[in-house]
Amino acid sequence: MNFETTQEHELIRNSIRDVCSNFPDEYWSDCDENHKFPWDFYNELATGGWIGVAIPEAYGGSGRGLTEASIILEEVAASGAAMNGCSAIHLSIFGMHPIVKHGSEEMKQKYLPRVAAGDLHVAFGVTEPDAGTDTTSITTTARLEGDHYIVKGRKVWTTKALDSERVLLLTRTQAKDKVERRSQGMTLLFAELQRPEVTISAIPKVGRNAIATCEVVYDDLPVHISDRVGEEGKGFRHILDGLNAERVLVASEALGIGKAALRRAVNYANERVVFGRPIGQNQGVSFPLGEAKTRLDAAELMIRKASWMIDNDLPCGQEANMAKWLAADACFQAADQAVQTHGGFGYAKEFHVERYWREARLQRIAPISQEMVMNYVCEHVLGLPRSY
Repeated sequence: MNFETTQEHELIRNSIRDVCSNFPDEYWSDCDENHKFPWDFYNELATGGWIGVAIPEAYGGSGRGLTEASIILEEVAASGAAMNGCSAIHLSIFGMHPIVKHGSEEMKQKYLPRVAAGDLHVAFGVTEPDAGTDTTSITTTARLEGDHYIVKGRKVWTTKALDSERVLLLTRTQAKDKVERRSQGMTLLFAELQRPEVTISAIPKVGRNAIATCEVVYDDLPVHISDRVGEEGKGFRHILDGLNAERVLVASEALGIGKAALRRAVNYANERVVFGRPIGQNQGVSFPLGEAKTRLDAAELMIRKASWMIDNDLPCGQEANMAKWLAADACFQAADQAVQTHGGFGYAKEFHVERYWREARLQRIAPISQEMVMNYVCEHVLGLPRSY
């Protein structure tokens, strides 16, 4: 195995660091405090062509792989932007993968160049109040009338819904009790969001407040049949094609947050003098920081392995899920220890580690919980009986 960093990857890292240097922690704190979408940051990345890094060149993108996308998101998070920065660009960078893989040529030509240019913002509508992780139990319906699907239902945790023009929307076109397998009968649509048939309400939450996360109600929303992604009834399969990639990207974001938290903790441990010596000289302070570094580096190795496998079209459910679990765990430990290292000042907003801590906590829940990852590992890797 070759662990040497490529020149291209180093160029990507350095370029993203240069962009992010214009957006210090104070910028992100202001966006978070005032619930402001980071438009300046988003537009600068779009102007630089970074939004379309993983979209094929034929549709205006750079045609790079998941590894390159994961490096971008890691560096954004590590700059101190954390999830407020990553969530602003995450879906645009790789969320269109179902359309790249399953969309019609007309759909690709119509939408992908706009996403690559940063002009078209998209959201992802899957989770529902009574379904949660049990995606096959969604109840949002789409009935075909002429050349339009009529969508009715409710979704929650739809990130960027207030700022997005369209949403990748998973619906039921056949009732669950009318199909042989529970994953059948679901259809993926690329629907308009800013319409009178759609009601969008932001959900008050602990962190990542620059990016609204919303409840969205669809009341007979028409969606033209040409905006269906792939085949009717196979939407769940189309969504699955992007889930391993999503886990790797989220793991990369967690890795970046952990690195940002560790950087601030180490700096503080070197500078803070108590009882005539820097607190980092005390093993009670230094050892947990050393452990955080060790955990983060181990998670990074699994992330790199999983992204390489995806880019080489190899099955990697095990690696992608483990990367997400390891990175979320390491991220939260690093952020929690950063707060602990700062002592009382860790609770103060001016030192920023409390913001990292709030956003690190999210990594252990979304887009899939640590417990659901363990369910996968136990069943599909270890061969234990299914627990749900």
